[in-house]
Amino acid sequence: MFAQLRKFINTLAEQPESDQAPDFTTALAALMVEIMRADGEVHVDECHMIARLLTQHSGISTQASELIRDQAIEMVDEAIDLHRFIRVVNAHTGELERIEVIELLWLVAYADGRLDPHEEHMVRKIAGLLYVAHADFISAKLTARQQLKLTD
Repeated sequence: MFAQLRKFINTLAEQPESDQAPDFTTALAALMVEIMRADGEVHVDECHMIARLLTQHSGISTQASELIRDQAIEMVDEAIDLHRFIRVVNAHTGELERIEVIELLWLVAYADGRLDPHEEHMVRKIAGLLYVAHADFISAKLTARQQLKLTD
């Protein structure tokens, strides 16, 4: 299911980085960090989920994914808004890959076993900025819940 996203990440990893824009993996990590922080709390499970998802979907080592996550945390601290990260994701993905990004964000939101309304709002906001249709937003949410074996 994430094969296309993985292919994009691997392709982008081979491209030279711009001084002004983060690379795709860091931009993706920054969006995940935004979800992790949306409820005002940082749970260890969410930190681990971000590193795990980066490792699984970027083909990088666990140590590298943790470094990218930590770098993304610093970038989010300094950022005024999400547009710097959204621009990178939009520029390097198609419709299907952006839906997969939303699914990854849901996985981070649910990593602590519950969904805070602020996390849901932030995923919804990012989905809108990524031009993901509402039906795909809901489908990604349901898929993430199934992956984590969550019930109502």
